[in-house]
Amino acid sequence: MPKGTIIKALSGYYYVLNEDGIFQCRGRGNFRKRKLTPLVGDEVEFQAENRTDGYVLSILERKNELVRPPIANVDQALLIFSVLRPTFSSLLLDRFLIHVEANDILPIICVSKLDLVDSYEELKDTLDAYRQIGYQVIETSSIDETGLEDIRDLFENKVTVIAGQSGVGKSTLLNALNPELKIDTDEISDHLGRGKHTTRHVELISFGEGFVADTPGFSSLDFINIESEELTLYFPEMRELLPTCKFRGCTHTSEPKCAVKAALEAGEIARFRYEHYQQFLQEIKDQKRRY
Repeated sequence: MPKGTIIKALSGYYYVLNEDGIFQCRGRGNFRKRKLTPLVGDEVEFQAENRTDGYVLSILERKNELVRPPIANVDQALLIFSVLRPTFSSLLLDRFLIHVEANDILPIICVSKLDLVDSYEELKDTLDAYRQIGYQVIETSSIDETGLEDIRDLFENKVTVIAGQSGVGKSTLLNALNPELKIDTDEISDHLGRGKHTTRHVELISFGEGFVADTPGFSSLDFINIESEELTLYFPEMRELLPTCKFRGCTHTSEPKCAVKAALEAGEIARFRYEHYQQFLQEIKDQKRRY
């Protein structure tokens, strides 16, 4: 039975790619009964009489899946943030990082539009803090090829989802990397200071030997599926200190002999990261009370 990858889902059809080309398929009838929905990125078994009349018969095991955007088997997330228009937000970046970490996806941070500022010392310190944690950080201009080669190489043999601040030029960047893509872009609205969503559905686009997911972006960044005791696992610099906290399940807030708080006081953990952790922890607790 042939296998392939769903590269697009639209109007009840699944477009499955394998070495023989793209096949338009419908989902098997019992998927609905079993509450299964094929996702873009799924590896599937299918049968097809011709290119436009096939059926997805089974979904192979997923290594991960995102709900919003609905996509499976993502290797890495390129998180694109700008210095200005819109202004860089480490709080928003940390939200993205938690969602990416929680789904076992490798995050890569890309900061764009560096040509719009003369100096960015404060931001440089912030980016260095992320590098110290172990994150890959790429810096790029908005108008030239600086940094683009580094980004282009990242996509080889990977499925990459693009996410980040609205209006940072995600589609523009992809078009710069590969002009054949011709992804729709929209100028930033000066009134709102953010871009309009131009991507309506999820699609995997061939990019060298890999795929880039053109998605409407992460439409939800709340922590409904994350428990308060899990949160520390998605801060790598805190996760590695967990075994040395005195109490198992330490929340790093009021417990004595907490290794994370000791590292914070010693300057080994960035204070802004710890403050975001506290804010997210309270948010999760408030959410749980509401539900």
